[in-house]
Amino acid sequence: MEKLRQSSVLKITCYILIPILVAISFLSIIHLSYLSEYQTSGNIEKEYKQSEWFADRYFYSILDKVQSTEKDYSTNQYIELEDSKGLDYYYSDDYYSDSDICINYIIIDRGTGNIYTNVKSNDYEQTINDNASNPYYWNMVNGKIETDIDYINSDNIKYNYTYYYKTHTKLNIEENNTEKNLTDYDIYTSYNQVKTEQSMDYISTQELYQFMTAYQKLPAYALSISLILLTIIAIYLIWAIGHKKDKERITLDVLDKVPYEIILFAYCCLIPMFIAIVVNSRTENLNYIFITITIISYIICYVITAALTITTIKRIKARQFWKSFLTYKIIKWVTNKIKKYTNEIKNKTENTKKVFWYYWGFVLISSILLSMFVTGLSLLILIGFWIFVFYKLRKYVRQEEIIKETLKKIYEGDTNIHINEEELEGVLRQMAVYVNDIAGGFKNAIEQNLKAERLKTELITNVSHDIKTPLTSIINYVDLLKKEDIKDEKIKEYIEILDNKSQRLKKLTEDLVEASKASSGNVKLNIESINIKELINQTIGEFRDRLEKRNLQIEVDMPSEDVKIDADNRYMYRIMENLFGNISKYAQENSRVYVDVKKTNKKINISIKNISKDKLNISSDELMQRFVRGDKSRYTEGSGLGLSIAKSLTELQKGTFDIVIDGDLFKVVMEWNVTIHS
Repeated sequence: MEKLRQSSVLKITCYILIPILVAISFLSIIHLSYLSEYQTSGNIEKEYKQSEWFADRYFYSILDKVQSTEKDYSTNQYIELEDSKGLDYYYSDDYYSDSDICINYIIIDRGTGNIYTNVKSNDYEQTINDNASNPYYWNMVNGKIETDIDYINSDNIKYNYTYYYKTHTKLNIEENNTEKNLTDYDIYTSYNQVKTEQSMDYISTQELYQFMTAYQKLPAYALSISLILLTIIAIYLIWAIGHKKDKERITLDVLDKVPYEIILFAYCCLIPMFIAIVVNSRTENLNYIFITITIISYIICYVITAALTITTIKRIKARQFWKSFLTYKIIKWVTNKIKKYTNEIKNKTENTKKVFWYYWGFVLISSILLSMFVTGLSLLILIGFWIFVFYKLRKYVRQEEIIKETLKKIYEGDTNIHINEEELEGVLRQMAVYVNDIAGGFKNAIEQNLKAERLKTELITNVSHDIKTPLTSIINYVDLLKKEDIKDEKIKEYIEILDNKSQRLKKLTEDLVEASKASSGNVKLNIESINIKELINQTIGEFRDRLEKRNLQIEVDMPSEDVKIDADNRYMYRIMENLFGNISKYAQENSRVYVDVKKTNKKINISIKNISKDKLNISSDELMQRFVRGDKSRYTEGSGLGLSIAKSLTELQKGTFDIVIDGDLFKVVMEWNVTIHS
């Protein structure tokens, strides 16, 4: 079922079938309406001529000719003829049009005696007498109707509103400013079979009538099947629209996110436009151009209607219908703003409430003064009020600037600052008290922190000094024991262990003191210009034996010219010593170590990269903390302070120190600003 619901092919098939089934249903309804009109069987020709549809067209054509007699005369569409009896006749050179349903007519104006006709004759009296012998005629003489067409005979035509109106009201003829009604004329008309055979409109209508009467059961079957299929398709599409493959929720497309009013407005504009195009392209004959325009307009209108229906269903199913209205969004936005502002007035500080009431008070007073703007006094009061408000606002802004500048200085590290609270008013005075307390708190915190750092450094120094004295004795006695001629290998092994551990403890003590001094800044720097290239080459030379022992190949990439920075030579060497010491202990054997030095106009960059022999299961920030090493190297030689000391010493010398870890790649990046010497 879910595959059926998500099937794009089935949906497209339904979309294609809908306009076809709708067209079949519409044509079937038209067919049924024709059948309801032409209920008899037998002589199709006679049935068609006696139909109400034929009679209406016949009668309305007569009315059109009566209405146009004076107009056509004024525009010379009737031409004057000479009559042997001395009467003036007028002949219309009328082509065989479909609009008059191919009728012969003779219209006599009893007031003027003029004859209007489309029949050429030398004896119109004889023509009039012969008119009643023609099949399908309609005459009206002195208001009395004679006809063999049932729907417009004297008994039935009185139910025709148009006939009643034309015989009881005056026909306004604008050209000669006359007023007449239908009974002011004698009218003789008959159906012309010859013209009928030349009329495409009649032929097509006759053929349509024959088809519809021949297949009387077809529309009922077609309409029933079409409606059943349309119902099934509608139920399926309502169930399936919005569901796509591998999507659990209703999927909304770009069109579904357009405000619904815009889509509805476009629909209401486009549909009438295409209907108007079809109506305006209608001619007397159903030509191919009209049929083509009708089909194209029908397809376009269907696509537009389908798009509107689909997006409506998707929005309803996604519970986004009302939310997709632009009006809804505007109302919700306005409502939220009102609620938010109301909550601010209720819940926020007293100062917010004051600003609110001050503002609306200003608006109210200004409005009152403006309404009184009829005298010079009210104008002066208004100007004075505006000046007073400007003065108060300016004063408030200046006091805010004082607090702003104070906070900026505190942010920049200046805690020796104090605001004179007496210079401020209202809530700003209370804010000044808070700012002063914050500044004092920061100052005390900084002093306490510095004091703690000093105490910590002193403690570490004193403890290290206290450890050094017995440690030196231990190292000396171990050296003496090593010089003794001891035969027992077990004792010699113990002495070796004592020697290694005592040396490691000595190194740890020295590193601890140095790390404490470096982190607290308690280091005296001797800044001078140092050639980085020489320093790196010197360090590599001193570590060459240890690097070669682990088969580590050093790849150095440095500029050809000298690269100098302002730093302390002793501490710069300590930084490099710590870094290369780490490489000699923790780099992967039989690998390469890359040392790159780059110089730009503003920066000097030093990067050292190597592959770690152990998995680096630790972040770069944790690795630079004191006493931290990788898990597998935690119990190897070293204090875990090397990177921390290197970072602190680099930053003391105005440089940056960063570690980048990418898998097993370990990379140290240091940067210094280029110093320009005069």
